Amino acid sequence: MNSVYLKDEEKAIFALRALYQKYGYMPYKMCKFEEYDLYLKNKDFLISDNIITFTDTDGRLMALKPDVTLSIIKNFNDINGSVKRVYYNENVYRAPKGTENFKEIMQSGLECIGNIDDYTIYEVLMLAAESLNTVSCDYVIDISHLGIVSSIIDEQDLSDEIKKQVMKCIGEKNLSELCAIEKRENIDLSKVKELNATYGSLDKVLPFLNSLSCTKEVTQLIKILTALEKSGYKGKVRIDFSIISDMKYYNGFVFKGFINGIPSSVLSGGQYDRLMKKMKRNEQAIGFAIYLDMLEILDENSQAYDADTVILYDENTDIDAVNEAVKRFSKNGKSVTAQRILPENSRFKQVVKLSKGGAEILENNA
Repeated sequence: MNSVYLKDEEKAIFALRALYQKYGYMPYKMCKFEEYDLYLKNKDFLISDNIITFTDTDGRLMALKPDVTLSIIKNFNDINGSVKRVYYNENVYRAPKGTENFKEIMQSGLECIGNIDDYTIYEVLMLAAESLNTVSCDYVIDISHLGIVSSIIDEQDLSDEIKKQVMKCIGEKNLSELCAIEKRENIDLSKVKELNATYGSLDKVLPFLNSLSCTKEVTQLIKILTALEKSGYKGKVRIDFSIISDMKYYNGFVFKGFINGIPSSVLSGGQYDRLMKKMKRNEQAIGFAIYLDMLEILDENSQAYDADTVILYDENTDIDAVNEAVKRFSKNGKSVTAQRILPENSRFKQVVKLSKGGAEILENNA
């Protein structure tokens, strides 16, 4: 993989912080725990329903926060007409997918709450792309519009149970099961199957979009995707209607971000007006989170070294000589470690041995 990426989570945090502040987002800090009832009422919204709980001194059941968005909504007051823009760098506590053990995960992201218009949606999607670009230039964002998906499904006049099955098939791109449902229920799912097969750039998807009756949602999707492509993200943004989020909470645009070398999404976001209403808020909202723990996979798969240079010296080597060698080999941001013996199971670009005659390069893997 030839991507340039940030191996250190903290470096990524600083870069993302600078990016969000550039666009007027203010830092948002919150408590490490909330009342468990907040998460119990919205378990379907959470990535994982495994939650660490404890009883507070006043008898309340508390939880180490497994999610940031719910806490932000809970602690926000409604605003009139404007948009509140915030970003965060927070630890959340949950068991990642496919594991049973809890983990402290550093998560960065942003939220826009208020009068969400097309520009705000564009800005959030643009910042999602820039967030991924901060980590790796080899990224892509898949974008869906739940208004289009629900409009096509609602045209079929299906029962709630069949709708649920159809939505599951769309999310899994399961054409064979859609055909089985169509035959079993004696219904016409041709438009749903066409939606299921629709994927790619705006140019590629445009004929399908123009064939739809939900003109308001289609116009909005085309408008925002066109703006993103004009801003330099052509080839980085794709339409993918299999990006499905729970419609009890989400509406409109939903999206996921991927980085080459990581098998699952590292960024997830969308509009969640329905969650706002469920939590008795009058405002609209859109945001995303980038899961910095996923970057560990890049480190594991990369050919990174423990240091660029290891300098070997013995008990007779002068301190000044070691110091000068460290300064010499650490120029231009290179990393150097000085050792009496070569550390076991470590990788270095080069190994340098100090002697009375000077510095001798014993190994060079650069």
